[in-house]
Amino acid sequence: MKALSIRQPWAWLIIAGHKDIENRSWNTRYRGQLLVHAGRGWARMPIDEIEKRFRLKIPAEKLMRGGIIGVVELVDVVTKHQSRWFDGDGFGWVLKNPKPLPFRKMDGRLGLFEVSTSAGN
Repeated sequence: MKALSIRQPWAWLIIAGHKDIENRSWNTRYRGQLLVHAGRGWARMPIDEIEKRFRLKIPAEKLMRGGIIGVVELVDVVTKHQSRWFDGDGFGWVLKNPKPLPFRKMDGRLGLFEVSTSAGN
């Protein structure tokens, strides 16, 4: 299954159902289920600024890093969108049906990458 590394707290915001757009500088033709990998790094924007800007509370204990935290459906890639999460630059990956999964520690990679979904991996 395809996966995408996303910095925290953006990854958690997606899986928690708050964030419906992932901003990227690049496009993809891929559509379908996408594992959300929470990268080891933090977002460049401070968490308190994200909370203030988007009027929400981000629970620190939920911000696991360095592994798969959930799955979401990538349904479209756009250059214009009304979502408050779309920053207007590059491409907005439109996400639907977020679902948390048990944390699965693993290294991330750049771009979309393949992750085995077989038991024991």
